[in-house]
Amino acid sequence: MKALPSKAELLDYIRDNPGKSGKRDIARAFGIKGAARVDLKHMLRDLQRDGDISRKKGGFRGKGELPPVAVLSVERLDSDGDVWASPIAWDEGEGDAPQIRIPPHPKAPAPGKGDRILTRITRHEDDTLTGKVIRKIGTGPQTILGLYRQTDEGGRIVSVSKKSDKEWIVSRSDTGDAKDGELVEVERLSKDRSGYGLPKARVVARLGDPMAPKAISLIAIHEHDIPNIFPDAALEEAASAKPAPLGQREDLRHLPLFTIDPADARDHDDAICAVADTDPKNEGGYIVYVAIADVAYYVRPGSELDQEARHRGNSSYFPDRVVPMLPEALSGDLCSLHEGVDRPCIAAVIQLDPHGRKLSHRFTRAMMQSPASLSYEQAQAAADGHPDDQTKLLVQDGIIPLWNAYAAALEERKRRQPLNLDLPERKIVLSETGQVTSVQFRERFDAHKLVEEFMILANVCAAETLEAKKRSFLYRVHEEPSPEKLDALRKTADSIGLTLAKGQVLQTKHLNQLLNAAEGRDDAEAINISVLRSMTQAYYAPSNFAHFGLNLKKYAHFTSPIRRYADLIVHRALIAAHGWGDDGITTQDEDRLEETGELISQTERRSMLAERDTNDRYLSAYLSDRVGNEFEGRVSGVASFGLFVKLDETGADGIVPVSTIGNEYFHFDKEAQTLTGDTTRLTLGLGTRVTVRLVDAVAVTGGLTLELLSHEGRKLPQSPRRAGKKRGPRRALNKSKKRQSRKKR
Repeated sequence: MKALPSKAELLDYIRDNPGKSGKRDIARAFGIKGAARVDLKHMLRDLQRDGDISRKKGGFRGKGELPPVAVLSVERLDSDGDVWASPIAWDEGEGDAPQIRIPPHPKAPAPGKGDRILTRITRHEDDTLTGKVIRKIGTGPQTILGLYRQTDEGGRIVSVSKKSDKEWIVSRSDTGDAKDGELVEVERLSKDRSGYGLPKARVVARLGDPMAPKAISLIAIHEHDIPNIFPDAALEEAASAKPAPLGQREDLRHLPLFTIDPADARDHDDAICAVADTDPKNEGGYIVYVAIADVAYYVRPGSELDQEARHRGNSSYFPDRVVPMLPEALSGDLCSLHEGVDRPCIAAVIQLDPHGRKLSHRFTRAMMQSPASLSYEQAQAAADGHPDDQTKLLVQDGIIPLWNAYAAALEERKRRQPLNLDLPERKIVLSETGQVTSVQFRERFDAHKLVEEFMILANVCAAETLEAKKRSFLYRVHEEPSPEKLDALRKTADSIGLTLAKGQVLQTKHLNQLLNAAEGRDDAEAINISVLRSMTQAYYAPSNFAHFGLNLKKYAHFTSPIRRYADLIVHRALIAAHGWGDDGITTQDEDRLEETGELISQTERRSMLAERDTNDRYLSAYLSDRVGNEFEGRVSGVASFGLFVKLDETGADGIVPVSTIGNEYFHFDKEAQTLTGDTTRLTLGLGTRVTVRLVDAVAVTGGLTLELLSHEGRKLPQSPRRAGKKRGPRRALNKSKKRQSRKKR
């Protein structure tokens, strides 16, 4: 009989043969037969009792060991694009669950957070673990944000998303001590085995009063999974940063490079100025300087700050707060072009002829000092001849030359004809306690257009330079509209007596002709909205497909590296292209540009949705005391289930359910974007002027429910087939009033 293996030999075998570690496999491997099998059984039992091994399906495993194939739960995506997961079946007594890295697969989409994946696991010589996805087998526990409502059995969760009216049950043991009415984060559990009843969930975090000051944006931050807490390592890097020295930089501190931003701007990452060109060959021309904060100097490739910035992708802006891409020590201080202090920058130096045509440009890594941080209102007032104490010293050498250069640049813009949308922008004004005090229209001055035009020009220069120097970078891509969307736009234009030409290659000038024809009409805003909705969504990519909206063949984002990771990549590419230092774009950056472009395009869309949802909630809270009031508005969207109406006063969007319109059945035309009554032939479409009554305003979801009272100044026609029947809005209005009354009490 062969001697029994030692304890160490048994443990080594179990560790090295995770797929063949059953009792029979072990006996066969060590040649153990007959009565010796009983002794082997006792040895394995002793090892189990001592915690050295555990018995799992398929055999024994060493402490902390994984089988060759396991079901993992995806926990996070790191800045390198790698997915990190941990085993679902893991005994807490075995210590912390191991982290398995899932490298990206070139031909398969990366699994998302919470996904369950069947994975083949490999342990490497350095004891790190990697996995290869065999297949996705479902999503893991779903995280939900909702209101907790206490019940005798525990509680219920009511979703805060206006896209969902679902509820979840929480057992008494899973409430996490949440209080009635609190905003909570819950994790969805499996349904009851019977398949009946509401799905189950457990509370994982309590977030407090959903209507507390400044809690509204917090809902969107959690709902859209926007990272809002910096890792300690990133904060430490930012705190240890020191001001950049002049060194080999070009000294531009003599130039009046001032910033122009909103009055409440939290950071200043661009400064501009213009001077008359002294080149006799360009008499009457200008040299325009666009200086951008040199964020790349502080955020080095592969650093903790870099990884976190890539993970966030961009800053997110809400009425009450900013979730920045970079810590405050950088975004609000060292990288921000504050007046009166030296700041490192990368500047585009652009030569324009008297008619705004670009003759040449160059880039320089420089040092600047802003003489003033101006608001748009201040800059415009100074340009109009009404300077204040801060701007009066800038008028002669700063404001006037810059506005003259802008006048020249406008000539070139008119020749180029970018898409000329005119949509009013609204601003939510909050009190110090976080309550909405008013909704104001943002005035759009020439100062806004000036800054925008010169930023676009600098972005074009960046793309042209990097192409010429054959460097990899991220383009800002905006592809032309699809034929389907253009057909829908034509039908919308036709419905109000306007025309969008067909049978030619679409150019922005054709859309501008439509917009110009609508200018001054009562439905001009509706046409602008329709044109905007026909556009494709812009994105970042290492391949150039031009920018349709701006009518530019080459375009990159260079001017906002404090708040956009794409711009930081472009800065690094410029540094490498000019040989300015060792903080330029790396081979690793270049190899993963496509992946980075996809990632930051997603984070950009995430921020846009979160910002929109937050504004909806603030507007709903603002209007909640005016339930029952009448408002004027326009139809801004049409769906089979109803009309979306944008209210003139606030710009808030509400829904008119189709079931509450008139007393007849309405047919939905998707292409024409209309609802048509089957009896009265009443047609409601984009741009229709309407009067509505506010039926309900649910601040926690941002939802507004409206009742249609009239269209184009006329009452709704009555269908004889169903005239006199009671409809839903009145009952909903009474319910809403009762709910508002309970809230006040």
